[in-house]
Amino acid sequence: MHTRTLVRALLSSLGLLTLANSLPAASAPQVSAARHDQALDVLRKSIEFRTVKGGDQMLPYAEYLKGVLVSAGFPAEDIRIVPTHGTAILIARYRGADSRKKPIVVNGHMDVVEAKPADWQRDPFKSVVEDGYVYGRGAVDNKFDVAIVVATIANLKKTGWKPGRDVVLALSGDEETDMASTQVLAQEIKDAELVLNDDGGGGLLSDDNRPIVYRIQGAEKVYVDFVLTVTNPGGHSSRPTRPNAINQLAQALDRIDHYEFPAQQNEITKAYFKGSAPNVPGPLGEAMKRFVADPTDAKAIATLSADKEYVGQVRTTCVTTMIEGGHAQNALPQRATANINCRIFPGTPVASVQQTLAGLINDPSVVITRDGSAVEGEASPLRPDVIAAVTKAVHAVHPGVPILPNMSAGATDSMYFRTLGIPSYGTSGLFIKADDDYSHGLNEKVPVASIDGALTIWDILIRTLAK
Repeated sequence: MHTRTLVRALLSSLGLLTLANSLPAASAPQVSAARHDQALDVLRKSIEFRTVKGGDQMLPYAEYLKGVLVSAGFPAEDIRIVPTHGTAILIARYRGADSRKKPIVVNGHMDVVEAKPADWQRDPFKSVVEDGYVYGRGAVDNKFDVAIVVATIANLKKTGWKPGRDVVLALSGDEETDMASTQVLAQEIKDAELVLNDDGGGGLLSDDNRPIVYRIQGAEKVYVDFVLTVTNPGGHSSRPTRPNAINQLAQALDRIDHYEFPAQQNEITKAYFKGSAPNVPGPLGEAMKRFVADPTDAKAIATLSADKEYVGQVRTTCVTTMIEGGHAQNALPQRATANINCRIFPGTPVASVQQTLAGLINDPSVVITRDGSAVEGEASPLRPDVIAAVTKAVHAVHPGVPILPNMSAGATDSMYFRTLGIPSYGTSGLFIKADDDYSHGLNEKVPVASIDGALTIWDILIRTLAK
């Protein structure tokens, strides 16, 4: 799930616009016109499948992708399309020389966020190439990388390349909504050595198209909502009584608001701050250095926590996002509720966060319940082989660009693989400018010029790690 806010934050807060000017401009990757055209064709056709929740285009889209692979030489029996939970998954196995080795998985998602044609300048489900961009829903999230990966694997098959181990293409069908298909997918290939998730990480370009930074997503926070509920007999507003349900809820929310969860680090966030600190001027950069050296440095923690772009990298956060209460202007409230949205640091049990909230509220009449399920998982280790492969691939296109690990505050398919103990890494091949990223928004677009670099990155990644 690419987010425009995160892209902008990295550009501004890391001070990397200045750094970009000192880096070499991107060198032209060696990609044939035929490979470029095929990838562009797959992307454009992919956009025109309206793979939204509740639609009927997921199976046709999966069948189209299967056809691309079969045309490249894949046996039809090595590509499975499985309808599930109102959507579908696709699993294609590129058989390697040694079946005893655990496979590597390339993961992505076929579904997209809904888009209303009336709100767009162009039909979101008709691909349009204009002014150097491909427009359409999913152009970035996530059909760009899906198209690039499919085109890359197809080309590898055509050229006769034989991986040392199996390479499994695993595409889910509801990453943007329920993620039920992702759970099925993860169980189907739980014997994997590692997962490369094309819906995470990726590179940033400056306004003049210079590479700024590449991020490897190696962790994500656990998303969970808690609902606080207070009930009361109520009565006439001219006869106020205590306790008042709304006031009780307000007091509980105030206690939560004034609490900060303990600061935490993991391998991903420590490396992120260490790599970012030299490029961040002033107190923030110094705070990063001190926090890396001493995770209990209260002053450093306070400085980072005061910045909205870094507080999510430092600790678990819980914030009130919705409230509802009362039923009439002239009546005492019989019920008041609030939603507390928490983004929990990897490795912290959800139950312990709920216990902390209950302890803060310290009022048994305020009932706290979990709204929905939560997927808990640890951060993936920064494996040297993965870091080396990503560095090799990215530097083949953008020599010298900084490569940093990243913890996402959002959610991707990776969390279901991490829960099974399978390391998962966000390694999108896309480099994009901040102002070009309209994922989930209107007039989503992707630069045509990004295709060749992404083809090179995925080719090198797969060849290097599938030995």
